[in-house]
Amino acid sequence: MNVLLDNFSLYGKGFLGTLELTLYAGVLALVVGVIIAGFRVSPVKALRVFGTTWVAVLRNTPLTLLFFAVLLGLPRFGVRLPFTTFAVLALAAYTSAFICEAVRSGINTVPLGQGEAARSLGMTFIQTLNLVVLPQAGRAVISPIGSTLIALAKNSAIAGSFSVTELLGTYKPLNELGYSIIWSFVWIAVGYLIITLSISALFNVLEKRMGIAR
Repeated sequence: MNVLLDNFSLYGKGFLGTLELTLYAGVLALVVGVIIAGFRVSPVKALRVFGTTWVAVLRNTPLTLLFFAVLLGLPRFGVRLPFTTFAVLALAAYTSAFICEAVRSGINTVPLGQGEAARSLGMTFIQTLNLVVLPQAGRAVISPIGSTLIALAKNSAIAGSFSVTELLGTYKPLNELGYSIIWSFVWIAVGYLIITLSISALFNVLEKRMGIAR
């Protein structure tokens, strides 16, 4: 307990850093992922190609490499932001590809007849997607999206290697101060468990209230 109590502020900053990365990147990834999923089922070929390319590139690119591309590449084009913002962008972009595929799988569970009925009533593609398809697709993919966001929380540990305050990075100053590396990592693991179990509990509640029984 001494490792935690003597360095509670350090652990607290790391915990809040990981929480902020997870929250901001998660919200952005959800928005972008749903939009890209819409692109992938769009009747416009250019949008389908863009969506397919987005998913193919990001799902098959190591997250560490994506961090290097964002944190070191964007400043070369005059984009200068805090490292935390760059980390959020990298995490959100990477995670959005997985959320896109989860949402697209949910869209595929919606009977085609419903979309055709909406179009026969004069609805546009966007109206059909927003009012008919996505509400049903979202209910079908609550659990996969929750699992993706849990993975996001754990992936945020990479940000510590790029001067971003997060939970895993707290082991470095603790190690320099001579604290037991084992107990340092034990309390880091507890912090991640709190975050991931909270996300899991939230999505379990959402699934019970909104999910489709199978």
